[in-house]
Amino acid sequence: MNTPLQLPRRTQLKDYILPAMVALAGAGAAYAGADTTFDPALVKFTDFLEGSGGKIITVLSLAGGLIGLASGRFTLGQIAVPVGVGIGVGTGVPIVTSVVTAVI
Repeated sequence: MNTPLQLPRRTQLKDYILPAMVALAGAGAAYAGADTTFDPALVKFTDFLEGSGGKIITVLSLAGGLIGLASGRFTLGQIAVPVGVGIGVGTGVPIVTSVVTAVI
């Protein structure tokens, strides 16, 4: 009982034309920058990271590095990671916020 091997049908361009036309017909214009839905959440999150939240994150990262040093295994990452976290929390939030809110 030999059955011939069924190969999949080659995809043709016409198979994509109708869905593309429907998608283009239903698409509307999108405008960025006019919506203020998430502004309250952005302000709270930014204030948290720039204020006490950022300090807590930095101190916890530093504590993790000190615990690693106390355990007897020294790596440069135990010093560099807390410093990087502190710099990232201190300066990263304003940089990201300015990039996101930039007018292009």
